[in-house]
Amino acid sequence: MSRTTSPTASRVTSRTIPHTFYLAGRSLRILRREPAYLAFTLAQPMVWLLLFSQLFERVADLPGFGDVSYITYLTPGVVVMTALMSANWAGTSFIEDMTRGVMDRNLTSPVSRGALINGILAYQSVITIVQSAIILGVAFLIGARYEGGAGGVLTVIAATVLLAIFFAALSCAMALTLRSQESLIGMSMFIALPLMFLSSALMAPELMPDWVGTAASFNPVNWAAVASREALLEGTDWEVIATRGGLLCAAALIMGWVATRAFRTYQRSA
Repeated sequence: MSRTTSPTASRVTSRTIPHTFYLAGRSLRILRREPAYLAFTLAQPMVWLLLFSQLFERVADLPGFGDVSYITYLTPGVVVMTALMSANWAGTSFIEDMTRGVMDRNLTSPVSRGALINGILAYQSVITIVQSAIILGVAFLIGARYEGGAGGVLTVIAATVLLAIFFAALSCAMALTLRSQESLIGMSMFIALPLMFLSSALMAPELMPDWVGTAASFNPVNWAAVASREALLEGTDWEVIATRGGLLCAAALIMGWVATRAFRTYQRSA
């Protein structure tokens, strides 16, 4: 017996896709008028690249670090940390919409709830791709080398986008729950900084305390850093990348669902 799609599900899907494109496009048009925002998000990564790569250059000489230069090791970590810090502010757009009354109008309009989340996630994905490409290019100019070739670079960008989607969805869910700019900023930093330093973004796992290595194995930031770094190495271990990539994909899907469900919490408390 063939199974047919319900009319309701069909209508939801038919609304979600075009609404997602419209909302993402609206955000990108705003970004085009304010390109300084993108430049601002790249200021800190440039400091990390140019300062940290020189300050900790000799760390790569320590036994157990590996046979790559520190700038080559650091670059995927900087790409991942940039995606984390940028996506962590995604929920602020919801806070602004709540303040201006736009959110209530959206929720009483025919716009799909999923599209409200997906539009932000799609926009954040584009931002992450641009940021990652610029960082990888600058790092190459100052000495980083990518033995994994173009395929490795694309894998880095894909892993970073999945991480950005996860944290952007988390930020949106917190915004809908907290409904306060100050609370959202505080919670975002409380989550981001420990996850950033409890990963191998800056330091080789062999040189970290055992408890940090254990914590890192459950850390999405570390999953993205490990997958990205492995993709850029000669003789890439694709099993490692597939495992971390699968975890990132599952985490992004789950958090996207949680963010969409958070609209109900907002509506009940509004």
